[in-house]
Amino acid sequence: MFRALPSLGIRHVATVPDAGLGTFLELCAEDADVRLITLTTEEEGIALACGTWLGGELAAVAIQSSGVGNIVNMLGLPNVCRIPCVLLVSMRGEAEERNPWQIPVGRAVPDVLTALGVRVLRPGTAEEVAGAFVEAADEARAAERPAAVLVSQRIIGTKSFRGAK
Repeated sequence: MFRALPSLGIRHVATVPDAGLGTFLELCAEDADVRLITLTTEEEGIALACGTWLGGELAAVAIQSSGVGNIVNMLGLPNVCRIPCVLLVSMRGEAEERNPWQIPVGRAVPDVLTALGVRVLRPGTAEEVAGAFVEAADEARAAERPAAVLVSQRIIGTKSFRGAK
């Protein structure tokens, strides 16, 4: 997926740091041609993606599924203004989740994004993630609206916590 960034014209990746997307984010941080922007809130990523598009470039926003709740209102901006943005969402609340607080939002994310006019892609395997990311970027540009790739816990693995039972 990281290797696809240049061909997609994505030079800006905004994120609220997330261990599930850690390798991708590390590669972005190490590449002089990619600007990794650390956000304080997920909705800043939507604003950044819109501003980047107004400057002529597509941006990616990498967040955790729990952060999708924070961008619900802000997603009106790219939808109404017909601005493409690509969301890369590491899912929580799925397979073997050990944090019960992640489960309700994790279950709701696909339906919430779809209801907000975001095209949702859910790759089934790690090998399908890069293709889904390229497809999401292409669809976002063509439809002039947000598209999201939801990366399952089965792909990125579950988080373990000390003392978790």
